[in-house]
Amino acid sequence: MRRIINSTYISLDGVVEQPHEWPTIERPSDERGGQIQTSLLMACDAVLMGRRTYDGFAPVWQTRSGDPLSDRMNTMPKYVVSTTLKDPDWANTTVISGDVAGQIRELKAQPGQDIVQYGFGAVSTLLMEHGLLDELRLWLHPLFVGTGTNDDVLFPKGPPTHFELTDSTILKHGMAILTYRPA
Repeated sequence: MRRIINSTYISLDGVVEQPHEWPTIERPSDERGGQIQTSLLMACDAVLMGRRTYDGFAPVWQTRSGDPLSDRMNTMPKYVVSTTLKDPDWANTTVISGDVAGQIRELKAQPGQDIVQYGFGAVSTLLMEHGLLDELRLWLHPLFVGTGTNDDVLFPKGPPTHFELTDSTILKHGMAILTYRPA
């Protein structure tokens, strides 16, 4: 059975929304971060996301091409959980509505590689409530955003869930990539 792997950027103060708008601090780059993201995407053959993540990703990724990460993202199947999105314009995008947990369970049962889920919100909560989330990768950024609300902090409400740390990577600029699995 395919696994669902959530990959989420989070600040020290718990903000997960709009990471592209976070304050930048001059830090040395570490190419391992890009390699880890690319390896994850190449190990998956589908992307799962909610409507807000789709609205942030689609306009950006559709303008990119010519590198392995962009080409993979734009050509692979994408599944968006939404009751309002009707005609997605990003290639290979399917909208999931109705019995969301059942449809995602069927998607996991199909043959293929793992499924990557970006963003952490209502879709992630639903996955956890139904035992469908297999791995959580938190990309902990060493900064306080200082503008988070209850709507854009990691997991403001949801089922109690215990996780075990299965891997960690510290990048040069202090970002920690923490990989957890439900215990």
